[in-house]
Amino acid sequence: MRLSQLGELGLLAELERRGLAQAIENDAAQVDGLVVTQDALVEGVHFRLDWISWRDLGWRAAAVNLSDLAASGAEPVGLVVSLAASSDTNLEDVLELYEGIAETGVPVVGGDTTRSGQLMLSVTALGRSERVPGRSGARPGDLLVVTGPLGAAGAAFRNGGYVRPPLRLEEGRLLAPVASAMLDLSDGLSQDAGHIAARSGVRCAIDLDLVPLADGATVEDLGFGEDYELLAATPDPLGFTVIGRIEEGAGVDGVPDAGWEHFR
Repeated sequence: MRLSQLGELGLLAELERRGLAQAIENDAAQVDGLVVTQDALVEGVHFRLDWISWRDLGWRAAAVNLSDLAASGAEPVGLVVSLAASSDTNLEDVLELYEGIAETGVPVVGGDTTRSGQLMLSVTALGRSERVPGRSGARPGDLLVVTGPLGAAGAAFRNGGYVRPPLRLEEGRLLAPVASAMLDLSDGLSQDAGHIAARSGVRCAIDLDLVPLADGATVEDLGFGEDYELLAATPDPLGFTVIGRIEEGAGVDGVPDAGWEHFR
């Protein structure tokens, strides 16, 4: 079987089934008191340098990892950055990239550099959290909330632009003590809500009329992904925007079934 048939989620499920990976269902891992997450950005897959500046690429590489820490209610303590680039890459571009990372306010504490014919940036974020909600605790009666408007990345892409992912670390720390389940919206609202539904054994019922859209965004942009707002199931909305509820059942209702999955 090829990965194109299995998909990213199928691959993860197969690794778990065979005992080759464990506890990989959440945004980040918990290891000896640390919350750890890692993402890689590959040129031509996750970005193109005619669409994004080196500085914005640095911000994005850090932000997508810090978003996973936010979904874990974690306070970041450092970033480990690995860079693969060709030998003729301009030093000024690389410095711009690291300056974009630095703009997040989280220090780079280690990493690696290597020669490659294709630009790749891999970031590991380290943090600490008193409570990580995870994805499996949602219960019927919980409300579904988001921390901000959705669809900005999709709208920007349609118009040939780019928007930086937001950092929702403070919001994550506010929600983590009360949320039954929480994740960041990286792959589209339907896809990511489906992770909570599947892991918790519930149905996520979303009211599209309640979903806040970013300026210029449409309902179709909800499936683009890369919003990096937080989606939480919680008995107390804490003033965040309520977009639905958790019910008995399975799957996701009320939002178009669209989203991003690697290998497909």
